[in-house]
Amino acid sequence: MSGHSKWSQIKRQKGVADAQRGQLFTKLAKEIIIAAKQGGPDPNANFRLRMAVQKARDNNMPADNIDRAIKRASGGAEGTEIAEITYEGFGPAGTAVLVEVATDNRNRCVAEVRNVFTRAGGNLGESGSVAWNFDARGLISAVPNGQDPDDVALYAIDAGAEDVQVGDGTIEVYTSPADLEKVKKALEEHQVKVESAESARVPKTTVQLDEKSAVQMLRLVEKLEALDDVQKVYFNAEFSDDVLASYTS
Repeated sequence: MSGHSKWSQIKRQKGVADAQRGQLFTKLAKEIIIAAKQGGPDPNANFRLRMAVQKARDNNMPADNIDRAIKRASGGAEGTEIAEITYEGFGPAGTAVLVEVATDNRNRCVAEVRNVFTRAGGNLGESGSVAWNFDARGLISAVPNGQDPDDVALYAIDAGAEDVQVGDGTIEVYTSPADLEKVKKALEEHQVKVESAESARVPKTTVQLDEKSAVQMLRLVEKLEALDDVQKVYFNAEFSDDVLASYTS
């Protein structure tokens, strides 16, 4: 399991503190708005919106907030235009970092992202500087739900999954972006509990970090994710389970 996957799993297990819930709702609303603008306001006909709404519900976002976000995307509510931007940068030991943002103020956003990189000893790169090292994939996180993990892996592969990684109580399924919905449905038909299904950026090559660099990397990622405009952070760093456990304890 990659460093990014380990970090994501830890965050899901820890949940969100009440003090951070308002910020989380803002980020979830932005994803709903963008998804609805791109594919229409009907979740039944818009897979990205359906996943965004489901994620919002899983995080106990009030239904009124979800409805307002969809109406805003449809022009039924006032609001500033939100833009999707991907920033590229370098972290400790030359690690590659992709930062996906949704913002209504590009100048403020890039200044905040650059400041975090600089304070962490990294630097914000130019467009194309690290994106080449990441492939677009569909990523499904699931739990066996009492079934043999090997059987779950076979269900996914039979449905078109490109790769399956079995971890400690969790299963990560990688698909092509086009097959994400199909594989998710197949797993659910086999009574597999799908915790999340989303588009992701998976590194082609990774960098193994020592303990000091790993801690610096995790601090950088945590600071980036704390920014209001940042939706997702991807990186190609690898680190030991012991380092991650020590950092999050």
